Amino acid sequence: MASSATAPNSLSFFSSSLFLSSSHRIPKISISVAKPISGRLSKPLSVASQLATLPIFSFEGEKIGETYLDLKSAPEYTARAVVHRAIVNDLQNKRRGTASTLTRGEVRGGGIKPYAQKKTGNARRGSQRTPLRPGGGVVFGPKPRDWSIKINRKEKRLAISTAISSAVTAEGGAIVVEEFGDRFEKPKTKEFLAAMKRWGLDPKEKAMFLMIDVEENVAKSSRNIGTLRMLTPRTLNLFDILNSDKLVLTPAAVEFLNARYGVDALEGDEDDGGDDEDETEGAEEAEE
Repeated sequence: MASSATAPNSLSFFSSSLFLSSSHRIPKISISVAKPISGRLSKPLSVASQLATLPIFSFEGEKIGETYLDLKSAPEYTARAVVHRAIVNDLQNKRRGTASTLTRGEVRGGGIKPYAQKKTGNARRGSQRTPLRPGGGVVFGPKPRDWSIKINRKEKRLAISTAISSAVTAEGGAIVVEEFGDRFEKPKTKEFLAAMKRWGLDPKEKAMFLMIDVEENVAKSSRNIGTLRMLTPRTLNLFDILNSDKLVLTPAAVEFLNARYGVDALEGDEDDGGDDEDETEGAEEAEE
């Protein structure tokens, strides 16, 4: 996660603890899993396990315990590439690809020669639709196209778990807050800001909240805070993880992450979907 000095529009993942020298990180355990395919062993899938301990705060801001996240993450020498491929996939699949321009063969007009071939002192013009004249066609302009690209489901999940693992292993990068959905009797942004300060969060820094269920009063109390993103497992995405300075989880969200992206869930999550073929982003969101 980025510090407060990070540029507002820059993704903060690439300065996170995952890419610091080994002397600044907790030890990681390499795990190799070979999955049999057609009677043969495939190339071992190399992942790393980073165990992180997170403090649990009460709604009043007091530390009441600790919990842990044990997520699989990509090895250090491939982490950048895995996360980069996934974020490019997310952003590129959001492009609608509807931009369209007219070529000189499609623009209106130009059926007559503008002026005589000779005796004018001007260049020889054969059509008013030439790209060299105002109102003419566009050379190599954009046309409607499909920008979507594919990525393996396993690689997409590994990128998300790598980003979260990098966030929680950074000092002060993530905290856990007890369930507070029933603490807001009515929508009140001022009360939500006060709660954030009790948890040690700066409203000027970007924060991402991950909750299993977002109560209506909580959603309305936080929606006017421009630096805050309130997500659920269904809306969890890589961009918001990378673009946040602080990660705030609930105990139920921690259990979800350990079950979904933890090392113990490595074999179980591989099979949901039935095969290892590439899937588009829309299919992945529908699965989530």
